[in-house]
Amino acid sequence: MAHVVVLGAGLGGMPAAFELRAALRPAHSVTVINAIDRFQFVPSNPWLAVGWRDRDSITLPIGPALAKKGIAFIAQAATRIDAEGQAVELADGQRVPYDYLVIATGPRLAFEEVPGSGPLAGGHTQSICTTDHAAQALEVYERFVGDPGPAIIGALPGASCFGPAYEFTFIFSRDLQKKRLRHKVPITFVTAEPYIGHLGLGGVGDSKSMLESELRNHDVKWICNARVTKVEAGKMFVTELDDMGQVKREHELPFKYSMMLPAFKGVDAVAGVEGLCNPRGFVLIDEHQRSKKYRSIFAAGVCVAIPPVEATPVATGAPKTGYMIESMVSAIVENIAAELDGRPATAKATWNAVCLADMGNTGAAFVALPQLPPRNVNWFKKGKWVHLAKIAFEKYFLYKMKTGHSEPFYEKTVMHALGITRLIGR
Repeated sequence: MAHVVVLGAGLGGMPAAFELRAALRPAHSVTVINAIDRFQFVPSNPWLAVGWRDRDSITLPIGPALAKKGIAFIAQAATRIDAEGQAVELADGQRVPYDYLVIATGPRLAFEEVPGSGPLAGGHTQSICTTDHAAQALEVYERFVGDPGPAIIGALPGASCFGPAYEFTFIFSRDLQKKRLRHKVPITFVTAEPYIGHLGLGGVGDSKSMLESELRNHDVKWICNARVTKVEAGKMFVTELDDMGQVKREHELPFKYSMMLPAFKGVDAVAGVEGLCNPRGFVLIDEHQRSKKYRSIFAAGVCVAIPPVEATPVATGAPKTGYMIESMVSAIVENIAAELDGRPATAKATWNAVCLADMGNTGAAFVALPQLPPRNVNWFKKGKWVHLAKIAFEKYFLYKMKTGHSEPFYEKTVMHALGITRLIGR
């Protein structure tokens, strides 16, 4: 019988494994491969980075959760995908054959594209892209509050995930207010976006004016069309472009704390497969989430190639939000199940976007149906209810991963009532 391998155990990989196990006959097997042995709820990283969460509250062991559903787990990094031979090669020398491979690795963080950026050796900015990075950002932040000064938060050229940068800006400001230190910390938001609220999506509803207003209310200055060229200890070099892509101004910005989201690329094991990816290492897929070259490979999440919504003076990418990823996963599962039952693969993901962003004591939510324009639904709202909803969603999603239910009946019922579905025509 068939062996389905899921590469990655994040917001796409874990739900994929649970949905596959529920959809496939018992004779088929499912194995998850992931470099580390804990699931990380990445949307909570901004809270971890200021001490509002601890690591244990937003992570959980992968192996036991999968074992409850009869899913095998290998905690090893993948070093190579042998697409022709249908196998994944691991760091410990194992070779894991597959009949179908679901790639849900997430991205490689391309800090090397801006010299001096990133939290690794030689870098001077922090990150909230992983739990380890957020924990390190907290350590730096705790030292910073003892000797505060200017802060820079934002997104580097080529970034595609702008929401967490805004979210962290407001959470960072709110925590400093609680510590009675906000008056000592001038904050500048530096972003590759052509305007505030672009979000890599060409804006969503009234996102531009609402986010500009929030930044003003939090006394945050901003620089858009910002091409960060290098970072030194305590200084960021930024070339600001105009709307025509011409140099408008050169900035040398001092800082004592900085968190900058990087551009993404495909992870090495995926990017190295001939014909699988675009030049940045993202998987090229058809409308059914299948590789355009290898029929046994499907992909979901940040690792998928999606063209930018529009050309911008400084390069920006299109984000892949949580519900959009889950819709990709559901399409993959239905298509693999159909083929194993001798039916054609016809399921298509809606790529609907539903996003909750916390702002410390309030929040902003947007719904874009579908995520890429033109859209049937396009709105952006703000309120205390979003802050509470984000907290509830964190608990709910971790509960789903612990129990192995990707989309319980009540969730599906509520989403359908709102006109939000995972699959086209469902």
